[in-house]
Amino acid sequence: MPVVSSKIKRSPFWLINGHFQSVYPSLYRQVDGVTYERERLTLKDGDFVDLDWQDQGNDKLLIISHGLEGNSNRQYVKGAAKLFAQNGWDILAWNCRSCSGEMNRAFRLYHHGDIDDISEVIAHAQKRKDYRQISLMGHSMGGSITLKYIGTKGNNLDKNIKSATVFSVPFDLEAGADILNKRSNKLYYDKFLSKLQPKIEYKDRAYPGRLDTSNFDRIEVWRDFDEFFSAPMNGYRDAADFYEQSSAINYIDGINIPTLACNAQNDPILPKECYPTEACSNHPHLYLEIPKTGGHCGFLQPGDEFAYSERRALEFVENSHR
Repeated sequence: MPVVSSKIKRSPFWLINGHFQSVYPSLYRQVDGVTYERERLTLKDGDFVDLDWQDQGNDKLLIISHGLEGNSNRQYVKGAAKLFAQNGWDILAWNCRSCSGEMNRAFRLYHHGDIDDISEVIAHAQKRKDYRQISLMGHSMGGSITLKYIGTKGNNLDKNIKSATVFSVPFDLEAGADILNKRSNKLYYDKFLSKLQPKIEYKDRAYPGRLDTSNFDRIEVWRDFDEFFSAPMNGYRDAADFYEQSSAINYIDGINIPTLACNAQNDPILPKECYPTEACSNHPHLYLEIPKTGGHCGFLQPGDEFAYSERRALEFVENSHR
């Protein structure tokens, strides 16, 4: 489908650019009234992920995947959970390995191209209850995982998965890694590294000899982090191999359910390669929306408790299910 026009309003006047529109909601937005019931899912390899449920006895389920070093309590997850729950959906917000507040057991962590865990999460949800409709939602890295999953499954996707919505997605991971090196993006670069380094140092202690954590001193650009850690911890030859096999752009041809990808034009950590207008223009199922404002996983609107991304997702999903 062609790029679709956006109905987004202007962001609140004090959020003057993409950086403010990204950082402010991350730090200060509060979403009340969301209570989860936690379930621990043991994975096939003996590791675990924690699932946070809002089970209201509905026959529709929204499965939400969070971003890099996020979790089910991030404002963009809870906002979507609250809005969809108010409209007759059960919610499953799952936490990637090591992201639920407890370190995972296995050597590896999680990454943009890991679809094994979401596959097990979805299968478990289906065994727990036979939902009539399932919709997948992902933010940033969670969007990458979602797109790769549905694109890889293609015609073999579970028939009850009817739609997907993703926001602030780095379609091209190599270009996304490069833009993190800009001086204006130092805040995000430092935040990600400061959260990931202690986890990797923990893995080095738990699995001695498998990592060289002295390489942290050699990191000059984000690609170095992926070369030294992301790739070897997850079975890739190097950073280039990791980017090639994990970038969502390489899997969109296989998508065959209604899917909305929404990336704000002023997202500070998405380069031009993450706005695949040409690839989407002739795609029968993938809708690309590029609102002028919203930042990265922000999308706040004046006078509204819900973000534009949350209302847009509900609108798209419910129209797709008719």
